[in-house]
Amino acid sequence: MPRDYYEVLGVKKDASEEEIKKAHRKLAREFHPDRNPGDKKAEGKFKEVQEAYDVLSDKTKRSQYDRFGRVGPDGGGGGPGGQGFQWGGPGGFQQVDPGEAADIFRQLFGGGAGGLGDLGDIEEVMGRRGRGRSRGRRAAPAPEVESEVAIPFVTAALGGAINIQVDGRELSVKIPAGVTDGQALRLQGQAPGGGNLKLVLRIQPHPYFRREGNNIVLEVPLSVSEAILGTTVDVPTLDGSKLSVKVPAGTSSGARLRLRGKGIAGGDQFIEIKVVVPSSIDDRGRQLIEEFSRLHPQNPRAGLPWS
Repeated sequence: MPRDYYEVLGVKKDASEEEIKKAHRKLAREFHPDRNPGDKKAEGKFKEVQEAYDVLSDKTKRSQYDRFGRVGPDGGGGGPGGQGFQWGGPGGFQQVDPGEAADIFRQLFGGGAGGLGDLGDIEEVMGRRGRGRSRGRRAAPAPEVESEVAIPFVTAALGGAINIQVDGRELSVKIPAGVTDGQALRLQGQAPGGGNLKLVLRIQPHPYFRREGNNIVLEVPLSVSEAILGTTVDVPTLDGSKLSVKVPAGTSSGARLRLRGKGIAGGDQFIEIKVVVPSSIDDRGRQLIEEFSRLHPQNPRAGLPWS
């Protein structure tokens, strides 16, 4: 007959559940086979501690043990219907509560980078193993595969579908409107081996649009006379259509005109004016420009802090 279970754990018979759990945690760490390789005495102690805890941590078994000094076949620890996790050691397997097992794992191996804590929710994993009662090694999930994929500017802005090749298969991937460069999309179970495929989006530049958040900017060149007198220009938009935009007289280079709602996901399109000066003029043109300057004297640097 085994030793008194309360004596094995070093607790009183009226010990609380927390006291029993605390005592078990301490002794399980002390006598665990991983800490005492080849030590048969420690191995025996570990088995004894696990047996005691299996009974005293279960209210029904503990009640039966307190009344009769033993636990019958239907209430014994480690049976097929038990709820727990199995520690593997040189002497076989012992039943452990999932929460206790998680605590012992953290104490033995630590958490964080490089430790078993990287597995995520240790207690949840152990709880599932205990309920499944599987003695085999659990298959590791397939690793996530990361890959970069080029996305056309307009597709990224307006949304659409692209086709990619994965492990000899062609997949159609839906791109949401407004995605940004460096954003990732995760395709569940589409990587080789059944893992997840993480696509990092790289947005290709556009020949004439540039993006500022959800706004887009189109640079529009104007001649000197158009900027001075005003004009109307036809400009492209993201959806492929064209709009006629009136440029007010006296518009300077760098000024912006807004087309509301013509950007990305409710953003705007801006027409950025760039005044283009002729690289050379004839004598008559020079005379006219000089006359214009006399008629309309201007100092555009007046009032600047450095002028």
